[in-house]
Amino acid sequence: QVQLVESGGGLVQAGGSLRLSCAASGRIFNTYRMGWFRQAPGKEREFVARISWSGSTSYSDSVKGRFTISRDNAKNTVYLQMNSLQSDDTAVYYCAADRTNTGGYDLWGQGTQVTVSS
Repeated sequence: QVQLVESGGGLVQAGGSLRLSCAASGRIFNTYRMGWFRQAPGKEREFVARISWSGSTSYSDSVKGRFTISRDNAKNTVYLQMNSLQSDDTAVYYCAADRTNTGGYDLWGQGTQVTVSS
């Protein structure tokens, strides 16, 4: 059974950086569209970034220019490099897989907390 496990969250000062990782089990990870989402306290979960199997990327306006999503198919891992972090970036970050590449994320990780102190 395919699972996603996030890591790399923590506490960082405003202006700092963190890199999140999402490790996937399973031999066909490289065919999945992968995404990062986040949910702040009292708010709905929101899209952050996604990367296709071929490496094309897309970002929400709120993180564009500050965050970078990437993947290493040899390691079955997707990353989210987060720079110039702001207090509004504080949230639980989730990794998700769209295994059919149809826009529906059907596999989710457990989440990792990112807290940005001002």
